[in-house]
Amino acid sequence: MTSHPSTRPSLRRLGASALVTVTTIGALLSAAPIAAAGGIPNSAVTQTDPTDGDRSDGAYITRIENITDRWLRVFVYSPAMGSEQEVQVLLPRDTSAPRPTLYMLDGRSASPGMSNWTTQGGAVEFFEDKPVNVVMTTGGRASYFTDWDRPDPTLGNYKWETFLTKELPPLIDQRFDGNGIQSIAGLSMGAQSAMMLVVRSPGLYRGVAAYSGCYQSTGELGQTQMDLVVSSYGGNIENMWGPFTDPQWAEHDVLLGAEKLRGTAMYISTATGLPGPNENLSNPDLVPLVTQGGPIEAVTNFCTHRLDDRLRSLGIPATFVYNPVGVHTWAYWREELPKSWPTLAESMGI
Repeated sequence: MTSHPSTRPSLRRLGASALVTVTTIGALLSAAPIAAAGGIPNSAVTQTDPTDGDRSDGAYITRIENITDRWLRVFVYSPAMGSEQEVQVLLPRDTSAPRPTLYMLDGRSASPGMSNWTTQGGAVEFFEDKPVNVVMTTGGRASYFTDWDRPDPTLGNYKWETFLTKELPPLIDQRFDGNGIQSIAGLSMGAQSAMMLVVRSPGLYRGVAAYSGCYQSTGELGQTQMDLVVSSYGGNIENMWGPFTDPQWAEHDVLLGAEKLRGTAMYISTATGLPGPNENLSNPDLVPLVTQGGPIEAVTNFCTHRLDDRLRSLGIPATFVYNPVGVHTWAYWREELPKSWPTLAESMGI
């Protein structure tokens, strides 16, 4: 798998002076996400309690509910978080043989009890014919899906890295016949989170897809954009990894830890923030799409170039896609999922 210079725009680099200031980005982040409304079918039926075998590091499946026959709510008690967490699982048509698992992370606005991948990302339809278990997080708003140092008074007790990398995977494999092979994908906040998890757990994931993310947790840009994401939902960033001088900030920096990405199949994409086909006069959300989603995507474009340069300097292959138009919205991430699938599928041996 190689990088694709042909997908780069002719304007090689967005300089810092060309970026919208982080103060402006903070104002944009305070707005609600721009996306079509959607919901989950209200047809859940509680299944029988799981067996005692559905346990991992003290974690265990408390119950499973059907949304459809192949779309499930799975509730897991997490000792790390001291609470029950819901994930949603999509099962393949053929469940007669063990199969790999794809984990999918949501963005900043991740809401309890739902995944934007199903309501806005087209995941249910896309994976209908794919021979893979798909596990989607619900909740984790403004969390970066990481382990926080201490509970936040507003956001709660976040220990997502422990949950996603240690507690949950054995339960999924045991209950849904996983074969131990897994990859991960995420968008926006979830894109950075997915890359951090890969760096911090080398060998756990065979592949990663990251759409419209920033990948530094050190430096002014990295720390400021993360602070803005957390504070946009009332959280205190110092509850995550302490003050910016704490070594944990460097330990979570994808660019600093990029050598640990070697051997991982990677698909990383962004757009420019320029209006595209979805941003037209017939779209009732045209103004916020352009004024909010455009500048945010321009920043992720800059961040993605930085990661691209870092991986090139290390000779680590990855597929980078720079879409010439597109803003920070689900209309584009729905398109990126099928484009990234060949990379993810190959990584899982499909």
